[in-house]
Amino acid sequence: MKIAYILNTYPQPSQSFIRREIQALEAQGHEVLRFAMRRSDTPLVDVQDRAEADKTEYVLAEGKGTLVTAALQALKADPAKLYEAAKAAIAMGRASETSVLRHLVYLTEAAFVAARCRAEGVVHAHAHFGTNAAAVAMLASMLSGPKFSFTVHGPEEFDAPRALSLGTKMHHAAFTVGISQFGRSQLCRWADPDDWDRIAVVRCGIEPEKFSTPAPLPDGPRRLVAIGRLVEQKGQLALVRAMGETEEDMHLTLIGDGEMRPQIESLIAKLGLAERITLTGWVDENRIKAELDAAHALVMPSFAEGLPMVVMEAMAAARPVIATYIAGTPELVQEGKSGWMVPAGDVHALAAALDRMAATPLSNFRKMGDAARSRVLERHDVHKEAEKLAQLMRE
Repeated sequence: MKIAYILNTYPQPSQSFIRREIQALEAQGHEVLRFAMRRSDTPLVDVQDRAEADKTEYVLAEGKGTLVTAALQALKADPAKLYEAAKAAIAMGRASETSVLRHLVYLTEAAFVAARCRAEGVVHAHAHFGTNAAAVAMLASMLSGPKFSFTVHGPEEFDAPRALSLGTKMHHAAFTVGISQFGRSQLCRWADPDDWDRIAVVRCGIEPEKFSTPAPLPDGPRRLVAIGRLVEQKGQLALVRAMGETEEDMHLTLIGDGEMRPQIESLIAKLGLAERITLTGWVDENRIKAELDAAHALVMPSFAEGLPMVVMEAMAAARPVIATYIAGTPELVQEGKSGWMVPAGDVHALAAALDRMAATPLSNFRKMGDAARSRVLERHDVHKEAEKLAQLMRE
């Protein structure tokens, strides 16, 4: 099966799950074309991301002339279809927080993508996120492009479902994917009940072969790692404050970068935590694995999420997780069995969980790590999840 992936900005350091899904489909014999609207502004430190960039066609890089020509060719080929697609683009633009003009730009992008898909014999297109990539996929399908589907991750899509015309996109899609049962439930809120049967759960996956032999737990004071973009929804400021409340001997490594880095650095300095908290910036997958191996647990203090890949990776590495009761996370992390769960935004509860973690004997850590590993391998094998997705496409 020849598949097109339609994406906004690709690849990005925080979206390795898309790369893994594509590669799993390719390993099963499918051919996958990558169409992204633009390149990432973030430097790509991982060699796998750089390789993906080389395989990706960047639509906006084709230039205005090429995109307008594609739209004119669509008009010449079937004026009625272009008219219907333009009406849909205008309706989405009026509902959006951006503009009608921007959605007409999406229409020109869609015309180009539809033409490329027809030329390549693509039978199905899949987008990630319910934002502009899903809009382009929908409009391309309306312009004689392939049938399409899209995966919704959250939380952004659930913050503005009307502005994103999420229900319209689901109605036009062959199927829509949520990455957890919680995610599916939120999609059902904004879909016509007649469309519910076309909303599936396909989880983001890990590559089990990369976690074949978990590293033994380190000796010495407890070490924690947190991984993610340094933005408000990830809750790192709450985590730094919680570190300031606990008197236990532990060290935290914060992996990632983003707009809130100056505030986080300032708070670390203000609380005198420079020796207990290390910021690394973005690092490649090998470094992430090495940091997980050197840690006793992962901490995910998010206020809003879909279902974080880093939680899956930590559990596959047989590391317990401290996480917040949000979105799909409780479907994976089980309190007292594979980690500790706390209310989102509660600094005192998070500090108490850090204390409980620090007081846990290594023998209990091993049991929790084994339980975490078994659960994630059972539920989040990327090869099995990619086969589910491919089956939906075939159907």
